[in-house]
Amino acid sequence: MENKTVENVLITGCRGGIGRDTAIALANLGYHVFATVHRKESVEELKAYSKEKAISLEVFKLDITDPEDRKKVLDLDIDILINNAGIGESGSLTEIPMERVRKNFETNVFGTLELSQLALKGMMKKDSGKVIIISSLAGRLPLAFWGSYCMTKFSLSAAADVMRQELKMITKNVHVVTIEPGSYHTGFNQKVMATKYSWMNDSSYFSKNIVQIKKNEEANFALLERKSTVSIVKQIVKAVTTSQPRPRYSAPWWQTAGAQFLRILGK
Repeated sequence: MENKTVENVLITGCRGGIGRDTAIALANLGYHVFATVHRKESVEELKAYSKEKAISLEVFKLDITDPEDRKKVLDLDIDILINNAGIGESGSLTEIPMERVRKNFETNVFGTLELSQLALKGMMKKDSGKVIIISSLAGRLPLAFWGSYCMTKFSLSAAADVMRQELKMITKNVHVVTIEPGSYHTGFNQKVMATKYSWMNDSSYFSKNIVQIKKNEEANFALLERKSTVSIVKQIVKAVTTSQPRPRYSAPWWQTAGAQFLRILGK
């Protein structure tokens, strides 16, 4: 058998934003990138985008909540798995419909963990590989009315820490890394923010506060969101390219520092 010289990277949630930008960056560095998307219609969109950018990506549908889709990774020789796919639900935890919370956990936590377990089968067999989990600074510093999403990200960070501790007992060559993005203007935040207004209405405990809540969120994101994903993609690339990755990477640096400072203050 010939020695493989090009590493295979599988990234979930590549329709746009951080996932797509990471796929392009790694393909440019010579990695063989499996860029996966949630829906069939997104496959051709991403193929067209990669062709426009003159980048070679292997694109296919992988819904991480679909057991049959997840099994696709068993037929691939994956060196690095980047768990980027995720959804978000917002709204008051005192009244949010629980099916929305369950759906959020089903995708962000259970889907991610089940896919990682399957990818790890091959990594453990060859005693080499990396599982990279895209969490969020929002998991470290939860936001009011974003409880469901923040809880999933807190859970993902905990899961990565636990897997890292466990695997250290049996191998030094399979790594688990947490990536914590701050606020980036990919459109994701706006989608999550909007979810609450489909059910937070006149019957909500916060009916008199809804207009102010929306104004505050829009103002915060206008201030915090970075227009370019370059800083967080650089951190992901560092985790991929180094032989001994750090347990945790985050960006932008000033949001990371701010989150750490507020935690010290007990926020």
